[in-house]
Amino acid sequence: MSVVRDLRVLLRLTNFRRLLTVRLLSQCADGVYQVALATYVVFSPEKQTSPAAIASAMAVLLLPYSLVGPFAGVLLDRWQRRQVFLYGNLLRSLLACVTAVLVLASVPDWLFYASALSVTAVNRFVLAGLSASLPRVVDEGRLVVANSLSPTAGTLAATLGGGLAFGVRLIADNSDAVVVAFGAVLYLCAALASLRMSRELLGPDADLTPQPLTSALKSTALGLAAGLRHLAERRPAARALTAVALMRFCYGALLVTVLMLCRYTWGSNESEGLGLLGIAVAASGAGFFAAAVVSPWAVGRFGPFGWMTVCTAAAALLVPALGLPFSPTPFLVAAFLLGLITQGAKIATDTVVQTAVDDSYRGRVFSLYDVLFNVAFVGAAGVAALMLPPDGRSPLLVVLVALIYAALAVALHRERREG
Repeated sequence: MSVVRDLRVLLRLTNFRRLLTVRLLSQCADGVYQVALATYVVFSPEKQTSPAAIASAMAVLLLPYSLVGPFAGVLLDRWQRRQVFLYGNLLRSLLACVTAVLVLASVPDWLFYASALSVTAVNRFVLAGLSASLPRVVDEGRLVVANSLSPTAGTLAATLGGGLAFGVRLIADNSDAVVVAFGAVLYLCAALASLRMSRELLGPDADLTPQPLTSALKSTALGLAAGLRHLAERRPAARALTAVALMRFCYGALLVTVLMLCRYTWGSNESEGLGLLGIAVAASGAGFFAAAVVSPWAVGRFGPFGWMTVCTAAAALLVPALGLPFSPTPFLVAAFLLGLITQGAKIATDTVVQTAVDDSYRGRVFSLYDVLFNVAFVGAAGVAALMLPPDGRSPLLVVLVALIYAALAVALHRERREG
């Protein structure tokens, strides 16, 4: 197969392998750090976890991506990308060490969140730089394959990092500070790995004069506004994005529910609850993988809006059936199915946006897509914080989520018929 052949060629390219190594180490460290933050907020014995605390943690982990992301490229076009990987990962390693000290010192929550926010904000620059550097290490003919391989490998590395964090935490007698320190070591390894590439290799070219910074930032903001206006004129894309954002909202609300159930209801102790959470995350991840396998066929069979209708209708029926008993086994089944449903709808939405939006606006619309996706997730955590009792059992929230899915199924079915 040509794809397999191209992959073999890519992995024989020395500089591609070196860039991929930086990505894998960076995103593995991200996975470790994010799980360490989540377990510290939710499962620390000395902390009385609340839905509000979980919402704050999600805001710290996700909002920097949304707020910094669209403007990261403006600065990346002014800095040598190899240096971004070197100093960005060194900075994250240092800040992660600070976070570990803060965990040990049991400081006020705002100081802990400020440290965590600093680490995750830098991450946007590193990830954007990794994508921008690919054309410097891969020829144009294999760039599509490289763009597919690298982010997928990075996501798997982040998932592996999350698994390593659970393992390190158990070995270290449930010490969150040790897990954060382990993430700091991985960030340091990513920084050192970047030194295997020359400073000039990844660009930008020194002879190119970038647009003045103030003007570039203004242009970026105006470009996003123009992308929003263009999206408003493309009804299928706008409705698909609205639907997938609401589905992300539902997924986020149920995730907070699972966190509270694992912490206070299902596990007889902290370790047992954490183990159940790990199983739920793995089940949801398996659902995401299943969506990648099933969705291409389903989109071809039903069309993008038809597949989204199937996903939302199934969720409307399954969420109350599996969620209202508030017992572990049905919820774990729901975790897999909702992973499949949520990711399947996202794949369909990507297809709609790519086909309905003009090429000259596509990048800006996907930037808005990223912002909307993360803001919906954080908003869900905020709503859950208002509705969930300490033990996580809220029939009202489960029914509300099911009603949102049902309303989406009706709206998407109508859009499919009108389209």
